[in-house]
Amino acid sequence: MARCEVCGNDYGMTFEVHAQGAVHVFDCFSCAIHRMAPVCEHCRCQIIGQGVEADGTFYCGAHCARAEGKVGIVDHV
Repeated sequence: MARCEVCGNDYGMTFEVHAQGAVHVFDCFSCAIHRMAPVCEHCRCQIIGQGVEADGTFYCGAHCARAEGKVGIVDHV
């Protein structure tokens, strides 16, 4: 069994996420989101969906990017 790096649960059905040269072990998707999801620089919510990136900074959507002064950012629908 492996231990979840977020909650510490020792669980037989953990899974690994390989990202940017590191391996992370989680017991559920909510722990993976908690650890891996970027945070919006404007409203501080975790970005679980697409989000947007402007000048190397992540936002949950175009509205937050515009609120931080980024121009020309639009949400794709």
